[in-house]
Amino acid sequence: RCQRWVENCRRADLEDKTPDQLNKHYRLCAKHFETSMICRSSPYRTVLRDNAVPTIFDLTSHLNNPHSRHRKRIKELSEDEIRTLKQQKIDEAFEREQATQELNESNEQNTVSEEGGEEQEEEAVPLTLEERENKDYLKSLFEILILMGKQNIPLDGHNVDELPEGIFTSDNFQALLEYRINAGDEVLRKRFEMTAVNLEYCSKTQQKQMLEICESCVREETLREVRDSHFFSIVTDEVVDIAGEEHLPVLVRFVDDSHNLREEFIGFLPYEADPEILAVKFHATITEKWGLNMEYCRGQAYIVSSGFASKMKVVATRLLEKYPQAVYTLCSSCALNVWLAKSVPVVGVSIALGTIEEVCCLFNQSPQLLVELDNTISVLFQNNKEKGNELKEICRSQWTGRHDAFEVLVDLMQALVLCLDAVSSDSSVRWSNFIAGRAFVLSSALTDFDFIVTIVILKNVLSFTRAFGKNLQGQTSDVFFAASSLTAVLHSLNEVMENIEVYHEFWFEEATNLATKLDVQIKLPGKFRRAQQGTFDSEVTSEIYYKEILSVPTVEHIIQELKDIFSEQHLKALKCLSLVPSVMGQLKFNTSEEHHADMYKNDLPNPDTLSAELHCWRIKWKHRGKDIELPATIYEALHLPDIKFFPNVYALLKVLCILPVMKVENEKYQIGRKRLKAYLKNTLTEQRSSNLALLNINFDIKHDLDLMVDTYIKLYP
Repeated sequence: RCQRWVENCRRADLEDKTPDQLNKHYRLCAKHFETSMICRSSPYRTVLRDNAVPTIFDLTSHLNNPHSRHRKRIKELSEDEIRTLKQQKIDEAFEREQATQELNESNEQNTVSEEGGEEQEEEAVPLTLEERENKDYLKSLFEILILMGKQNIPLDGHNVDELPEGIFTSDNFQALLEYRINAGDEVLRKRFEMTAVNLEYCSKTQQKQMLEICESCVREETLREVRDSHFFSIVTDEVVDIAGEEHLPVLVRFVDDSHNLREEFIGFLPYEADPEILAVKFHATITEKWGLNMEYCRGQAYIVSSGFASKMKVVATRLLEKYPQAVYTLCSSCALNVWLAKSVPVVGVSIALGTIEEVCCLFNQSPQLLVELDNTISVLFQNNKEKGNELKEICRSQWTGRHDAFEVLVDLMQALVLCLDAVSSDSSVRWSNFIAGRAFVLSSALTDFDFIVTIVILKNVLSFTRAFGKNLQGQTSDVFFAASSLTAVLHSLNEVMENIEVYHEFWFEEATNLATKLDVQIKLPGKFRRAQQGTFDSEVTSEIYYKEILSVPTVEHIIQELKDIFSEQHLKALKCLSLVPSVMGQLKFNTSEEHHADMYKNDLPNPDTLSAELHCWRIKWKHRGKDIELPATIYEALHLPDIKFFPNVYALLKVLCILPVMKVENEKYQIGRKRLKAYLKNTLTEQRSSNLALLNINFDIKHDLDLMVDTYIKLYP
């Protein structure tokens, strides 16, 4: 319909606009429509009929109007120009198809193309009745799939194993299709009225093909905005199980047209055990399948589960080798200490972290268990009620993600063990067998000396990075000054490493005191003693064993990890935060961003004028009016009315904004991660689908059914 409207208006200048762009940004006056095309249901509401086409035009009045002589003329194209334009468009569409296979080619070929001549009218081949009916039929199928995705309805219904032999039942897709036929969908009724009742209307293969196209079209809407923004960062979340296979959730950060930093979910990537293969596939998916230009990537961050950190570090390294400006950083949604703990390559640490998550999960599942824990805390902290109340509050939050998670755990250990013991040994029917069984298992895990030593050592080692990590998740000024304090943090950790015997002695003593309080025997791990098989060296004490196997590798790893994650480039980028006026004010406007902004020189619109522009920017805020507050965040600076008068500053702020270490100031633009967590929480593992997940998480993204249908017809003729 958009194409017909533009043709009738004879607007050749709109030839490259998509129907979506025309619908959003262009309006046609009501006087161009016959009165019969307009439905006036009330004095306040005017609606065009579905088949309305503009037909009333006065294309000669401008010739006699002296005031219109300077108006923009619509270019009349010759036949040769029309032919050349058409050939160019065909070539472009073909190249696009080669690049992104499924989707981008469809966008090119579905672009509204109006050359204004009568020849095109003659060349456009109308659809046959059969083709029209087929497109309407496919559109109905796509509508059902999109509904299932948005409402998180799995494609399969009953498990085949649950049904008696010979009994047929529809899956969810077919059930919805039948319901739609019964509700009066004539297109579907005609298609299936003579089909056997127990026949599958749409095969699993066809459903999969159509779902892939739905996923690509919805993803492309976000990716188009990313490309328009140019610069972006890539963030992955923890590995998740999708129908029995491990996948990496991938999110993209970018600044949109309204100057808002957004973090959007764009899909799942199958996880590979071999890090080199994973790196290759990760790069190929982002560049070839999703069509993003990694030359514009300015940051990468990986939130990982224990055991996956070293593999994702290989991915980061390989991308850095190809794209040096894709700075490897921490992610703002993950506390530094939690991230460091998950990256420690010691098996005992991974096991301890898994146990902590299970304990937190068990208590969050049962409000009665939390009440029981509250009562236990009240008894233990009756002489320090303030501390007890603080711990009760913490227990009702996701405390395992806090900067001080290990301090909290050590404080809670006695209460947790006593509570779990009481639940597992309760002879009444107050607790279910599942909760009592889990309480027994977790109590045994918490009272293992190996676990106690691990959490005490992690608590003490990570105390050196706690304040630093907290500042990284604070205000923009906190992040800026944190970058300067890294040297002091590394100095402290190096001092610990040089005197590890002394520090470990204190840590081990704290662990033995906690074990004694919990009545836990101090001993070497059973797996270590069993491995010796008679060759046990009596000189190897528990203290020496844990120093070599835990303290030394943990401190060494954290020092190295801090150096890797806070590379020279990363620190340079954080020093550029002095562009934010509130940070400038704290530095008495004595700043020198030029030296640190060199790394982004090629990203600036006018690099030659950067120095002069920064001087003007400083003067603007230094001599501001008394009633004008200094913008405290990048978000506030980007939304200043006159920011466009400082094009280099604007460009720098946009690039700094998308670094994964910077938090998303406006929570409504971080909704992609929250919806991802909600989808994973609310969907059974075996019912998860990477295609349906994208539709569910991005349920509010506009989709074009005609584009989906046309893409499907082209890919599967």
